[in-house]
Amino acid sequence: MTGATRRGRSPEGRAEVRRELVAAAVRLFRSHGYEETTVDEIAAAAGVGRRTFFRYFPSKEDAVSPDHEAALARIAEIFEAAHPTEAAAALVLRAGETVFDLYAEDPALSVERFALTHEVPVLRDRESARVDHYRRLFTRHLRHRFAGEPDGELRAAVVGAAVVAAHNFALRAWLADGAPADGLEAGKERFRKVAGMLPGERDGLHAMTERLEKAVVRLERTTTP
Repeated sequence: MTGATRRGRSPEGRAEVRRELVAAAVRLFRSHGYEETTVDEIAAAAGVGRRTFFRYFPSKEDAVSPDHEAALARIAEIFEAAHPTEAAAALVLRAGETVFDLYAEDPALSVERFALTHEVPVLRDRESARVDHYRRLFTRHLRHRFAGEPDGELRAAVVGAAVVAAHNFALRAWLADGAPADGLEAGKERFRKVAGMLPGERDGLHAMTERLEKAVVRLERTTTP
């Protein structure tokens, strides 16, 4: 029984093997070239066999991307667990910020992957397709949330597209800057600005902000000697 097989029997071990495969793929793509690198070389560099590689990724280009499937599942869980009265803007911000966390798990590797997607056309196309998966996921859940409202489907499409576009803008700016640790929160703040631009959300957000400010004032009055 190999070390990789033993590690692959636990969730933590599988995550470790996956990270090692991604790191090996990125390292080889950058040093040897994407077209010149084979699956066998990636597997060998990670200390596993070819069959193990294909347990984690269907192709070598998939090894460059973060775990988008996990991110999509996390976003779906946030929508499904949300209270029906939660403002849509607040909800989409909560969901979108989880993707920042995905890239922040290994900033250096995320920067390398970001560079690769700009240099290799097939990886750039794959990343564009991934972005569309997020847009369709947001739109689908928002369509359900806005069901019965005037122009609900149109609003869902507009909000879904706007949120994903703003998220990509903020995330890519952070990655292009080298993904500094002290710039992550600034990137999230840049993303959050989309909330005030969403149709039908400005008044709701303003009212929510006023309620929060009043609550803070009341709290200060009760805690001040």
